[in-house]
Amino acid sequence: MENAATTLGLTVDRHARKGLFAKVAWGLIAVIVMLAALVVARDYGRRRAYEALQARAQGTAELNAVLLRTVLEKQRSLPFVLSQDRDVISALSSRSGSMLQLVNRKLESLIPGTRSAVIYLLDADGVALASSNWREPTSFVGTNYSFRPYYTRAVIAGEAEHYALGTVSKRPGLYISKRIDGPLGLLGVIVVKLEFDELEADWRRNSDPSLVVDQRGIVLVTSVPEWRFMTEGSIPADQMGPIRESLQFGDAPLEPLSINPARPHSQPDIVQARLPGATKSEEFVRVQASVPTTSWTLQLLTPAAPVVAEATRSAQLLALTVLAPILGLAAFLLRRRGLAQRRAREQEAARFELERRVAERTADLSTAHAELVMQAEERQKTETKLQTVQQELVQANRLAILGQVTAGVAHEINQPVAAIRSYADNAGMFLGRNQVEPVKDNLKAIAGLTERIGSITEELRTFSRKGTSDAGPISVSDVIEGAMLLLGSRFRQRAGQIITQAPPADIKVHGNRIRLEQVLINLMQNALEATEGGPASKISVRCAITDNEVELIVCDNGPGIPEAIMQALFTPFNTSKDRGLGLGLVICHDIVAEYGGRIEVDSSAAGTKFTVHLPRVN
Repeated sequence: MENAATTLGLTVDRHARKGLFAKVAWGLIAVIVMLAALVVARDYGRRRAYEALQARAQGTAELNAVLLRTVLEKQRSLPFVLSQDRDVISALSSRSGSMLQLVNRKLESLIPGTRSAVIYLLDADGVALASSNWREPTSFVGTNYSFRPYYTRAVIAGEAEHYALGTVSKRPGLYISKRIDGPLGLLGVIVVKLEFDELEADWRRNSDPSLVVDQRGIVLVTSVPEWRFMTEGSIPADQMGPIRESLQFGDAPLEPLSINPARPHSQPDIVQARLPGATKSEEFVRVQASVPTTSWTLQLLTPAAPVVAEATRSAQLLALTVLAPILGLAAFLLRRRGLAQRRAREQEAARFELERRVAERTADLSTAHAELVMQAEERQKTETKLQTVQQELVQANRLAILGQVTAGVAHEINQPVAAIRSYADNAGMFLGRNQVEPVKDNLKAIAGLTERIGSITEELRTFSRKGTSDAGPISVSDVIEGAMLLLGSRFRQRAGQIITQAPPADIKVHGNRIRLEQVLINLMQNALEATEGGPASKISVRCAITDNEVELIVCDNGPGIPEAIMQALFTPFNTSKDRGLGLGLVICHDIVAEYGGRIEVDSSAAGTKFTVHLPRVN
């Protein structure tokens, strides 16, 4: 039977190892397939997201470029029309004040309809003769613009377009100029300035960050005002000088934009850009569209991170949705096959296992029974020894207390004995005089003194008795009075001031009077030793009463408990006294805990306070 069981056990172990290996292998394959599917789905989702973003952004960029071209074409026709205007030609020819005033008003009236920023007329020398802003303090009339490229180019080529910062208004815009000729040649130049504030505002409201750059890569028009007059890259020093001299961009620093390719030479063009006010760079898809009839290029940045993340999640979720049922079905079939094989092996092993367990169980039960009997006997012996040792420690502590208070108790007895002797002598003297009433008074006093001596000796006898009676409701005032009966004389001899405040007799706690007196005497003696006696010492014993608890408080004005002793105050043999054993507080702690209470200690350089918490008995 044993050989067959061993052989069967080896077979079962071998099959179990094979099954475990198959599970692990299948798990690894499933994990690898799942990870590969997630990677493929991630790449697919990112690619599709970038393609969709590029297509959408390209459409928006081309629409913005068309809109920009429409704005430009509308303004380009205006200089041509004005160059043929008879009033303008007459004003240039005659320089008549009335004609110039007429042209001023005409140019002013064109501003609302054309939405031009300003229209002004220059003479052959480049001096402004009339302007649409002639009423304003910043009127261009009388200003010489012969140095501006839009004037010089128009004189040479007949017309010109020049984007620059206004020398008076300090506002950027496109200057469109047209030469005006007379019978004798050049008469002057008409200039229309176009500002793109409304267009930029439309871009900010309706599309992603957009910017228009010239052939040098300088940003001219943008939906992000902070990017204006920044550059795509660093401008060479040989080009920077002429730009500065022309005052085309004023004193703008022409610093590079914080737009960097995230993937060089990638399609679509993915860049990292940090928008004004942002703490870190974000990923964008950048598209470009040429602005017809200009040398400008419009660029559009579309945020990619949210769309790419969502597309990636969707692709991976789809992959999991498709792959999870397939893997789950395969795992189910494999598990079903494994379970069938395991059930067959288990049925084969069940019969042998049952017989083996019956024999082993019988032997185990016999052994366990014997061990339990032995452990129970050992535990009973140990508990008996522990109780004996605890009782011996408590009794030894009581005897040690009695040894310390013996002298004081003797003094308490000697005083009534001396008084009895005096009363007896007086009684004999009164009898000799046949005075009966004084004799009765003396005998009554003697009887009271003998009762006091009896109460002291009874307290000593009770306190020294080995063992204790059962616990029950006891008066807290009886505990305090019993402790003071044993310690009162010693305290009056050594302590400067002892204050006791006993509660009403009906305030009771659950416990044993003698054992609680032992706790209180230990605490009071520790207080006396801490203050070292003398007139400055002060010890108080009082009670604080709540609905559910009575607090017995012993305070002294000693130097306090050292920190090293305080850390393990209720640990056996932990003491600061030269001849102490360190067991008094341990015994107090165990007695109070046995009655469902606790002891708290608060010590500082100003003194020590022990608070004994005991459950109140209603």
